[in-house]
Amino acid sequence: MIIKIVTISLMAVFYICYFAKLISQKKQGIKTDQLGKGKEGFVKFIEVALKIITYLLPVIQIISIVFYSGTAHIVLQFTGVVITMLGVLAFIVSVTQMKENWRAGVQKEEKTSLVTTGIYSISRNPAFLGFDLMYIGILFSFLIGSFVSATVLQWYFSFADSQCRGRFCL
Repeated sequence: MIIKIVTISLMAVFYICYFAKLISQKKQGIKTDQLGKGKEGFVKFIEVALKIITYLLPVIQIISIVFYSGTAHIVLQFTGVVITMLGVLAFIVSVTQMKENWRAGVQKEEKTSLVTTGIYSISRNPAFLGFDLMYIGILFSFLIGSFVSATVLQWYFSFADSQCRGRFCL
């Protein structure tokens, strides 16, 4: 039970940081969520699918954790909590260090600067690293089929989106 409480608490910290950053930027007139906007065809499909699964995943995570009745080994559960903590920390540091350049999707006409210092000198996208570590940590703690499926879908659409950006979105 304590693993469930700690994991849900870590998720709460993660998503509070995420939505606080969105709200903060919106108050400054910055449109953070650019996924699917101004795009067409396959690129639009990938970005909209990524947005949908990203918003559904926390709901699936919480439902899966609350109703989890399995008995994962305590070492796996503890390892999962540590990995989840590292993910939350990486996300918070990345959002803080990116300052006002943080976006989900990019518009060609929008001018932002590339952040290459701090955690960004170590990882190309530490915010995604934070997301992924959190998901992996939860998977370690709670091996649940519905959560595994949703996580794999989210990873697929994230990968497809990054491939689109590298080839013909920017």
